[in-house]
Amino acid sequence: MARYLALRVFQAIWVLWAAFTASFIVLYLLPADPVSLAAEGGGGAGTPVDQAAIAELQARYGLDRPLWEQYLTALGNAVRGDFGLSIATGQPVTDAIGEALPSTLGLTALALLFAVAGGVALALAATYTRVPWLKTLLTSLPPLGVSVPTFWTGLILLQLFSFHWQLAPAFGGQGLRGTVLPAVTLALPIGAVIAQVLVAGLESTWRQPFAEVALAKGASRWWVLRRHVARPAAIPALTIAGVLTGNLLAGSVVVEAVFARAGVGRLTQTAVLAQDIPVVQGIVLLSALIFVTVNLAVDLLYPLLDPRIAGTGGRAVTAEAEDLAEEVVVRA
Repeated sequence: MARYLALRVFQAIWVLWAAFTASFIVLYLLPADPVSLAAEGGGGAGTPVDQAAIAELQARYGLDRPLWEQYLTALGNAVRGDFGLSIATGQPVTDAIGEALPSTLGLTALALLFAVAGGVALALAATYTRVPWLKTLLTSLPPLGVSVPTFWTGLILLQLFSFHWQLAPAFGGQGLRGTVLPAVTLALPIGAVIAQVLVAGLESTWRQPFAEVALAKGASRWWVLRRHVARPAAIPALTIAGVLTGNLLAGSVVVEAVFARAGVGRLTQTAVLAQDIPVVQGIVLLSALIFVTVNLAVDLLYPLLDPRIAGTGGRAVTAEAEDLAEEVVVRA
């Protein structure tokens, strides 16, 4: 177990380094100069700025140094949790992210709650029902939820609940009432994926010998579901938790833009447009840290859901779950 944890920690460190390095290279390959954009007011459409002032700003942010020196300096500072100052605003990057993070965390937490509750309920209803037309209807809903663009869903919800029925604030709401619509918008595609993968996992687990034997002994379907089927069937859905985490982080950028919410998504959008390298790198590293933490937690939860994983080292069962989850996601 200790060796396994050490390997996972090493993989997490490698992912963090790769994410930081990739973002550094991509940002520095962009043709525009972030200092010039900031000095001209962003977008390069302002009045010309004195070149001496630009050179002074480049020296202040270390952008006049060789690329390898900038990389090593930025990497060393990032290890210490110091991402420097925002080129666009001069604010410390950690402060900028810290101010935006609570709003995004609240949004994603509520969206995840809606997605899990809705996805599990839909999957159980689709699997448990014996009515053919109802089963067909329920199983057709997840692909529809996956295929609808997030921004389109947000605009429809705004039109109905904010402008037509006036039940929720249209833009910029930060309380619970102002968070429900953005959370539902963000939750719909996530919940659809959860439902789709969980339906496949439940149907596969129902065909396992231990479930068939329990039914043959006279146990009710609900009892077998609770005692034998639910936990192993959840493994494929748990396997794609990393993908869902990425969808939540990426979707928050779109949702916060549609609903004009302040958060990490809006901060990311602004930083990318301004080529604010320190802010973008800080957000990328934070996202990568969340991603690897979720995946590590998922790996540690596997043996609790299926005892076969603890007994076999998890290779066969988790590989089967990953194949099933990948097949469902590809079909989506």
